[in-house]
Amino acid sequence: MKIYKLSAILLGTLLLLVSSCRDEFATLNSNPSNVTKADPSFLFAQAVINFEPSGYLLWYYNTPMTYTFGQVGTPTGGFTPQYTLETATGDQASNYLNVLLYARDLAHQRSLMSAAVSAQYANIASAIDVMTVYMGIFATDMYGDIPFTQACTARYGGTLTPQFDRVSDLYTLWLKTLDNAVQTFTTSTNQIFPGTQDVVYGGKPAQWAKLANSMKLKIAARLISQNKPLALTIASQVASASCGVLNGSSDDFLFNKANSVSNGDQDKVYHWNNGFLTSTAASQRVINFMVQNQDPRVRFFYQKNQWNSKVVQAFFSAEKNVPSYILNNVNYTTDANGIHHFVSWKGIGEPWVRYYGLPVEMNAQQNAAQYGDYFDPNRVKLTTTYSYTPYSMFQYKMVVGTNTFTLPTLPGDPVVQDNINPVPWYGMYMSTAEVNLYLAEFSLLGANLPQSASSYFNAALTASVTEYDHLANLNKLPYYGKTYGYDPNEVSIELRPGEIATMLANPAYQLTGNTASDLEKVYIQQILHFTYQPSDQFVTIRRSGCPKVGSNLIAWQDYTAGGVPSNAVPRRFEVVAPTPTDLMYNVKVAAYKTEGFTSGTQLPGTTLNSERVWQDINAPQFGAGPNQ
Repeated sequence: MKIYKLSAILLGTLLLLVSSCRDEFATLNSNPSNVTKADPSFLFAQAVINFEPSGYLLWYYNTPMTYTFGQVGTPTGGFTPQYTLETATGDQASNYLNVLLYARDLAHQRSLMSAAVSAQYANIASAIDVMTVYMGIFATDMYGDIPFTQACTARYGGTLTPQFDRVSDLYTLWLKTLDNAVQTFTTSTNQIFPGTQDVVYGGKPAQWAKLANSMKLKIAARLISQNKPLALTIASQVASASCGVLNGSSDDFLFNKANSVSNGDQDKVYHWNNGFLTSTAASQRVINFMVQNQDPRVRFFYQKNQWNSKVVQAFFSAEKNVPSYILNNVNYTTDANGIHHFVSWKGIGEPWVRYYGLPVEMNAQQNAAQYGDYFDPNRVKLTTTYSYTPYSMFQYKMVVGTNTFTLPTLPGDPVVQDNINPVPWYGMYMSTAEVNLYLAEFSLLGANLPQSASSYFNAALTASVTEYDHLANLNKLPYYGKTYGYDPNEVSIELRPGEIATMLANPAYQLTGNTASDLEKVYIQQILHFTYQPSDQFVTIRRSGCPKVGSNLIAWQDYTAGGVPSNAVPRRFEVVAPTPTDLMYNVKVAAYKTEGFTSGTQLPGTTLNSERVWQDINAPQFGAGPNQ
């Protein structure tokens, strides 16, 4: 990945150039030499600034739901029959408009130019189109049909009441858009595309072409349940395209937007500084699978728990019980007074022994005898004011650049903190690993591809680990490359030589030629890789039927006996019932009727499971395993 940084966010200037509320009267009554016109490269830079598929509202509202609906995260209070109730949702349904409006403005500006001058901005226009398609896919994943072809056109003679486009039609349109973008990037000459305005690829069309070609696989994956032959054809076309696919760190769609702040908008640099995922922890089944297979990504996806060896010894000295699953990983001696003394960690030791998830069994928190060590807060208190979380939370620093890490220390010891000064946040939106995981899937489903499924699978796993290690370094995760000098048994979390080979030697990380088994392995790895692309992760769970009931990899927990069968788990988010005063009232009512959606809030999970978005129709039920 090449890193290109804007020296500052010039939001005030850029918004002046592209404001959707430009006052035409003022323009007509101004000296022509003083009227500012939008520079296409500035429009592109602002489109990148507004490109946000994983903003705060998604992480605060949407992600805790999709993590728990898919059983890849566990509520800190455990699973109860109410876990399928939808909360408020974020702005996932409308964020695409924040990029689309720049595509519209650029098209308008180019229409005012001569054909020769307009042609010089073809690459910029295509790059904005690629980002718009990405955001459109993201919006339709959980909400279905959206206004697109008529959206953001009112300024240019269009409508204020744009019609909803069907997802099936949008996929067709977006595939064509991506094909056109590849054509433009690979053939256009005499282009104006300043590298200083492109923090993604530095104005290099070859990389943009690879991204556009690779993004077709995201659509193909979503077509599997509706038009499998077309999906396989798309995969074959992508794999054989002369422009290539994302293949290595310099190609990955991974970047940060800026490294300093102006006008006070630090969210564009650091993502934000609000709390999120405070009530959602790692899933025991996911954590156990990754630790048992020595998957280094467990260290980048999840935080170490707070039970370092000094904390364990403090509980020993106070003659307090250590949670059983932690104690099982401790070598200790016992003195004549019956006091335990920490000697070392068992087995593969640190840092692996610091990762534990919460059980996914229904109402586990009510079973103190079996699960009290996970859920009873009194069991992890050293004093009335000092307690230590025994399980792993998600890595906040993978999502924001402002999180301050405080080392777990004992009463009376100095406070040790890291990341006090925020660092620019890096997001990964599409990568070499994702591409190869799709190609492995399509190979198993029968696509004509140049390499074997196993070859793609191995390349994907290697890339995924190295990509997340790189991202962990860029985002300055706690314990990355440091141990803070507090606990002599502490071990840092960065990737070490030989770890990928050790991981790949495990049978669960190898394809064997059994299509059903291999497909499940590929889907499980897609789910893991998408841990920090939660919408993509939920789409994968939804379309694959994985995790599946009875799996020996990561098993789906059947809650039917607890009153929540799989068909009661939502598969989409609610759409709010429009009010008669809404300018879009008639349009929305008609659109929801066409989709077969019940609008409103607090809908039962069975409704949100049966009334599916188009691309989800015919997909397997949660836990049922893949269709073949």
